Amino acid sequence: METQGKVITCRAAVAWGAGEPLVMEDVKVDPPQRLEVRLRILFTSICHTDLSAWKGENEAQRAYPRILGHEAAGIVESVGEGVEEMKAGDHVLPIFTGECGDCRVCKRDGANLCERFRVDPMKKVMATDGKTRFFTSKDNKPIYHFLNTSTFSEYTVIDSACVLKVDPLFPLEKISLLSCGVSTGVGAAWNVADIQPASTVAIFGLGAVGLAVAEGARARGASKIIGIDVNPDKFPLGREAGISEFINPKESDKAVHERVWEITEGGVEYSFECAGSIEALREAFLSTNSGVGVTVLLGVHASPQLLPIHPMELFQGRSITASVFGGFKPKTQLPFFITQCLQGLLNLDLFISHQLPFHDINKAMQLLHQGKALRCLLRL
Repeated sequence: METQGKVITCRAAVAWGAGEPLVMEDVKVDPPQRLEVRLRILFTSICHTDLSAWKGENEAQRAYPRILGHEAAGIVESVGEGVEEMKAGDHVLPIFTGECGDCRVCKRDGANLCERFRVDPMKKVMATDGKTRFFTSKDNKPIYHFLNTSTFSEYTVIDSACVLKVDPLFPLEKISLLSCGVSTGVGAAWNVADIQPASTVAIFGLGAVGLAVAEGARARGASKIIGIDVNPDKFPLGREAGISEFINPKESDKAVHERVWEITEGGVEYSFECAGSIEALREAFLSTNSGVGVTVLLGVHASPQLLPIHPMELFQGRSITASVFGGFKPKTQLPFFITQCLQGLLNLDLFISHQLPFHDINKAMQLLHQGKALRCLLRL
């Protein structure tokens, strides 16, 4: 491509302050350095991690100006020195948590937080040289990166360890969902909780991740899936995802865990907290069976509050854990999962509630913030 090795000027949605509307403007994108890849982003969407960073809920994340975004798909524009597994023109997914393949975490089964390229909401520059690849077009001031990816830009530069090459026959608009939300939910059900056939499941929070958990639980043969959310408008999609029972905490005269115990006659084997709420996490934990219950934490928690669990409660046969990217190793395990999805294991269309042009990104932000969208697919 004639742009290889040159600075590219393109459109990006830049965050200039906490809670402020993203600004569509021209930015400069430097060429990739050693072991880096420059991508042309074709599709991106917004998840609650982007929303949390946009609102500046965690003071340590407030680095501006910044380009957010991490759930996306695109095409390689050029590669830096040392990149051999992909080339210009390849279809790819940017992944917010990478896999170097060499560290002790990458070499260990059941672990997916690479020591060098794991997800880091505070990271704002490239690993190679500690510098940014984005600059303002007018005065050449640096613009910071986000979550290893920064996909709210027509072009972005990413460490090659955070880029997955995919089959060019795969529809990028659908598999872009697998770079974060859907993989996170399904993987939590399969890799982290390891749901067994005929088991019972409770899901707290029925956004995209919660519904992905439901799809994963159904695929594993769960006998009963209970969905909990304060927004009953989400229940019809929940039924499509395999949820058979619903609880709206606002309409119940009992604590949610008491209702779950009534429905299941003793609590569920698996519960998933996907709401980012300490109160929901407590209820999820208490909803599990006191002999075999497992609670998986998935929600983004910006609050400084600690776990609402007394150590002695863990001696009752319950356990609690958390999941990042569903426990998937992005380079070695995700390709097979993508193939499974495209063979019909999951209904990816279920998760795309809106499709909008890139310049409507602030509308997409508001739709997700208001609970009116699962995923707004933005076309760049």
